[in-house]
Amino acid sequence: MSSEASREPVDLRAVTDATVASGVAHGEELLALADALVGEDAAALERARERLIAALGPAAFVDAAAVAANFERMVRIADGTGIPLDAPVRMITATLRDELSLGSFRSAANTPALPPGQRLLGRALRPFTRSLMRLVFRRRPA
Repeated sequence: MSSEASREPVDLRAVTDATVASGVAHGEELLALADALVGEDAAALERARERLIAALGPAAFVDAAAVAANFERMVRIADGTGIPLDAPVRMITATLRDELSLGSFRSAANTPALPPGQRLLGRALRPFTRSLMRLVFRRRPA
C-alpha cells in the first residue's frame, strides 16, 4: 500500500528471494539488516549495521532498527497467542501469500486454509484490494 501511495513500484518477492531487487531505496541494505537481525552471525549483523549507517546515516539507522524491533515484537505476540489472519485479510491476500511462499513459515499454521470458494472470490476481488484494505483497516472512532 505504501508503494502505491508513493507511486514507487516495489517487488515484494525480494522479502523471501534474495535474487530479486525490491525497488525500495536502499532495499538491499535494509534486507541485509533484517536478515542479520534474525540470524546468528554477529559479524554479518555488524556488516549490515555499518552498510546501513553508511547508506542512510545514524538517525535513519536507528529508525530502521526501531521498525525491525517493533515488527519482531508484534510477530512474537501473534505467534505466542496463535493469532490467525482475519478471514477478509486471508481472502484478499491469498495470492500474494502464495507468491511469497509465506505458508512455509511455521506461524502460517495459525491461519486456517481458505475454502476453494473464498480463494476464487479473493482472486476476483484482487483488482479491488487497495480499496478493500482501506475498508478492512480503516481507523475506528475511539
